[in-house]
Amino acid sequence: MKIRWLKLAARDLEQVEAYIARENPAAAVGVVLRVIEAVELLAEQPGIGRPGRIEGTRELVINDTPFLVPYRQKDGYIEILRVYHHSRCRPDTL
Repeated sequence: MKIRWLKLAARDLEQVEAYIARENPAAAVGVVLRVIEAVELLAEQPGIGRPGRIEGTRELVINDTPFLVPYRQKDGYIEILRVYHHSRCRPDTL
């Protein structure tokens, strides 16, 4: 199954990288790679995320990071909706 990132999700990940890179560029790269690698697992195992707060979505908790990736399965692909820090207030709609 293919993975498609919404523009908002890609922007979220870029912002995560930029924020962390201000203090530690190597750590920023590591976090981004961890998120991408976890998301890539969805191609083979789309059900590994927990049920999402919003109907029709699931949430992938990124191990060893404070990040959560909401996604949904569409016809033949996985759509990555956002990348959230667990402390951020998540919306009730995407």
